[in-house]
Amino acid sequence: MGREKEAARERARAIRCRLSPAEISSLSVAIERHLLGVIDGANPIMVYASKPGEVDTHGLIDRLLSRGIEIVVPIIEQETRTLRLSFLRDPEVLRPSTFSVPEPVGSEIPADPSEIGLVVVPMMAFDRRGFRLGYGAGYYDRFLAAHPRMKKIGVAFSCLELERVPADENDVPMDVIVTEEGVLEISPR
Repeated sequence: MGREKEAARERARAIRCRLSPAEISSLSVAIERHLLGVIDGANPIMVYASKPGEVDTHGLIDRLLSRGIEIVVPIIEQETRTLRLSFLRDPEVLRPSTFSVPEPVGSEIPADPSEIGLVVVPMMAFDRRGFRLGYGAGYYDRFLAAHPRMKKIGVAFSCLELERVPADENDVPMDVIVTEEGVLEISPR
């Protein structure tokens, strides 16, 4: 399974690398429009702070904060291979940190995962069953398995859809997938 996942990741990276910054920006804006309809009413919301090449979430974070919605961002705990959560009140405090992921370095406001009902999850690739490929360390899968009541919304560019993502018992499927083309509700298993 590991080799199969890594091969799929390499294909996804190659596809994503072909997208220009302008295309990523344009596609991200379309994804944000669709996302706003799906997350309407949820508060607080956990949203990853994007790094270059990913669906850009910085505009989404700004828009949600301007609407008075509380934003929680993940902080990578490399030692324990888990995610710690922090409220984000000012995006200006985000600094590239572990794996170049923007985190509120020095400005952490601890958040309780049990208070979060909805999480926006990055995806390297995905399939229509709701399975996603991440970067391979399993941070989100472990976090989501520990907090199963959260509504899981995966975001990716439509060009990263695979016919079938290699998945095993540790992979947590998304409830909804959002691309620039629209919203895909995943049927419950």
